[in-house]
Amino acid sequence: MTAASDLAIVTGTSSGIGAAVASQLVARGWEVVGISRRPAHLEHARYQHVSLDLSNLQSASPSIEERLATAVARVRRRLALVNNAARAGALGPLQHVAPDDIQQTYTLNVAMPLWLMGFVLRHAPDAAVIRIVNVSSAAAVQPIPGLSGYCSSKAALRMAGMVFAQELESSAGPLAARDVAVLSYEPGVVDTEMQIEARSYSEREFPWVGLFKGFREGGMLVPADAPAAEIVAFAESVSGPRFQERRFGDR
Repeated sequence: MTAASDLAIVTGTSSGIGAAVASQLVARGWEVVGISRRPAHLEHARYQHVSLDLSNLQSASPSIEERLATAVARVRRRLALVNNAARAGALGPLQHVAPDDIQQTYTLNVAMPLWLMGFVLRHAPDAAVIRIVNVSSAAAVQPIPGLSGYCSSKAALRMAGMVFAQELESSAGPLAARDVAVLSYEPGVVDTEMQIEARSYSEREFPWVGLFKGFREGGMLVPADAPAAEIVAFAESVSGPRFQERRFGDR
């Protein structure tokens, strides 16, 4: 990849919000690297897809270092990281959740986004503007029965963004002068594959499935393009506090 003026790394670009963010950024002139297990439908000269299983931190992180560190180091103006990839994990009562499912959920939803935040700060030029979006959820601050892994991992990611921003704010020297901002963003109830999966459970498997069926029946689902536009706006933002927290539609 040649040196880019504006480079974005977006995880989970095979569908949903990630795909919409990548498409909108490319349309606005950004170079975009999308990372997901499955192929992306976006085909564009400014889009590069990296096929990786981000729930395997031990194998994915060395590959990202090898393939993207140089591109990040050569950014001339602006770098965006959109930590969008996530999994709901096993839906149902906590006593039925398997250990490997908990591990995979936390690796994808927390460990990999944390590592990627450090990765971009470590490799990006000091003069680059860095905008990091951690795609959050109302589940980060509100308990939802049957989503123990998802709620707790999103809460952990929210706090990690706060800590990262506080580290920057309290640092001295060159690090304190860098233009880095983190957004914890709640996109609302988005019409994604995660919603489809949640509705597919039986009441025996997931006693609270009616909540997700109600989102659809009540016309509450938001198309992915709408929150994607707000994420892109933050990626292109000029100034603001180190840490911000917003919900879809906030003004």
